[in-house]
Amino acid sequence: MTTALVTALGALAHEAVHAGAHRADREAARAGAGERCGCPPPAVLADRADGTVVRCGGVVAKAHAPGTDTAALRARLRLAADPGLTGILLAPLPARPAEDPLPEAGAAGPASPFLTELHGRPVTLWPHGEPVDPDDPDRAPWEEAATLLARLHRTRSRHPAPAASPALPAMRGPAKAALAVARMCAARPGDPAAAPVLAAWRGLPGWARDEAPAPAHAVCHGDLHLGQLVRHPGADGAWLLIDVDDAGLGDPAWDLARPAAWYAAGLLPPEVWFRFLSAYRAAGGPAVRADGDPWPGLDVAARALTVQTAALALAKSAAEHRAPDEVEQVMIDACARIASLPPELTAEHSS
Repeated sequence: MTTALVTALGALAHEAVHAGAHRADREAARAGAGERCGCPPPAVLADRADGTVVRCGGVVAKAHAPGTDTAALRARLRLAADPGLTGILLAPLPARPAEDPLPEAGAAGPASPFLTELHGRPVTLWPHGEPVDPDDPDRAPWEEAATLLARLHRTRSRHPAPAASPALPAMRGPAKAALAVARMCAARPGDPAAAPVLAAWRGLPGWARDEAPAPAHAVCHGDLHLGQLVRHPGADGAWLLIDVDDAGLGDPAWDLARPAAWYAAGLLPPEVWFRFLSAYRAAGGPAVRADGDPWPGLDVAARALTVQTAALALAKSAAEHRAPDEVEQVMIDACARIASLPPELTAEHSS
């Protein structure tokens, strides 16, 4: 994180709070006159390698990761802004007032009204939503998440991309799994602790290792977990999916794979998993059959998310000079069990 970037994000979010004001008032906001309008000071909500997020009032500014494919991001922003997905995805806010266009550096095709650039980073603006309360797991919105996923997966790319605009890219789930394994290998070169994770990884089909196209083409979120849901508007608003950085076309089972992997490893209670699965089926989700055993549709993606989680656990624990904690070890042990399965038990769903 750089102070200059955080300051610029806070100023942009503050300006967006006053987007409906007269231009002179916005110029004052840009100059840092937040104390005159009663806006709270900007607050850093997240600062990770994949993005820095700063909030000012009801607006959140996000600096996406360095090296982000801005053409793909423009397509994902167009998806999030699609009126047909209202009530499913949180829609972005315009990144600049209409009279102040800011071209995207190096952008191919028309600029997006939802994308700008600060300090060499692509930046987007979003309404602030109320996140899931991590201290109240009994109220976690598993059924709502499943219903939103089912509705998203049933979406079709009804409208072709505008001329010279990029089409919706592939969902990034398999690419992130491959990056996690690469990060583990870099952090623990030759470490025997990584062997079961690598063995489980090698048992996956090429598409799950990001070496071939995915076999299905539904619109997917790409990185579903409870941190990707917010209520908007306000604490009593509807639940919506956020963060389209990994969204795209792919196998919809990937969006169910993290809770499926947790359930298979014993980390997610069976009753919670079955509530999630039942809600997804009731909403017509296409990733699994309507009844009976769902695992034929989930097996590959669940194994891949198990590997990804274990690989990140090993990389993180190595960076922190510690042994994996209890939960991390559960996922590493799950990889060992996956690697020990006879090939015929996984071959049916691996091609």
